Amino acid sequence: MVNYLIKRIIMLFPLLLGITLITFTVIHLAPGEPVEMQTAMSPKVSAASRARLREFYGLDKPLHVQYLRWLGHLAHLDFGRSFAPDNRPVTDKIVERIPITLKLNVIALILEFGLAIPIGILAAVHRDSLLDRGISVFVFVGFAVPTFWLALLCMYIFGVKYSLLPISGLHSLGYERLSAFGRFWDFTKHLILPISIATFGSLAGLSRYMRSTMLEVLSQDYITTARAKGLRERVVIYKHALKNALLPVITLLGFSLPGLIGGSVIFETIFAIPGMGQLFYQGVMARDYPLVMGILVIGACLTLVGNLLADVCYAVADPRIRHGRG
Repeated sequence: MVNYLIKRIIMLFPLLLGITLITFTVIHLAPGEPVEMQTAMSPKVSAASRARLREFYGLDKPLHVQYLRWLGHLAHLDFGRSFAPDNRPVTDKIVERIPITLKLNVIALILEFGLAIPIGILAAVHRDSLLDRGISVFVFVGFAVPTFWLALLCMYIFGVKYSLLPISGLHSLGYERLSAFGRFWDFTKHLILPISIATFGSLAGLSRYMRSTMLEVLSQDYITTARAKGLRERVVIYKHALKNALLPVITLLGFSLPGLIGGSVIFETIFAIPGMGQLFYQGVMARDYPLVMGILVIGACLTLVGNLLADVCYAVADPRIRHGRG
């Protein structure tokens, strides 16, 4: 097991290097430069001023020189300074925003798996029943409805028409003057719509995936044998079938880690939540290369770590993997 883990960790470094190289190149190939974005609304800015800005940001150097310089800073865990007018360190901007995004997405992730797994099990156990068909309708609606449209619809119904929930930000006016419980309830109300939208967006696909894997496991011979021995159906489902049915879901859980910081761009932008998703969107629109690269590198690291955790969980659950067989 230790040798397997060491090999998987060693493989992460060349993968991360390749990801940063491709990402850095693609970002710089996109139309528009930070200098153009900053001076587009100022027609009086001279060509010499633009040249000085390009030199200040290091954009006058060849692309490979820019990448090697950025890679040298990354080796010291330094993402550089933002190209925004405040010129703040990228790390400081990310540290400010990441707690909000983590809170939102961790709660959404717990709800997704906490609801999708029981829904998938129920649909598989009651296959072709009215319950299964109702769940299938729910799943297809979840697949078909665009997240941004659903968010706008919920904002109109619950926020504008009936004024039940706030539709933007994390706090109401006068938040500081509220009691401790009042601040907690105000913060909770602001989270209901974003978390509900984020959960619904992944719940449909995950529950369908759980149903498919559960049906496949229930058709295996050892399940038939367990039933033939007279075991209760509850024991067959939750003790013998569920463990193996969860193995493919482990992979999805591992790949959900990058979504903890990068999967909230849409609803953070729509609901004006000052998190990583909104920060990434603003960085892309402003062509803030250091900021975009910093967020993408964190996302890439989480993707690789999630993949590693999924492989380790697979190896723990299946001895053939950790011993190099099967």
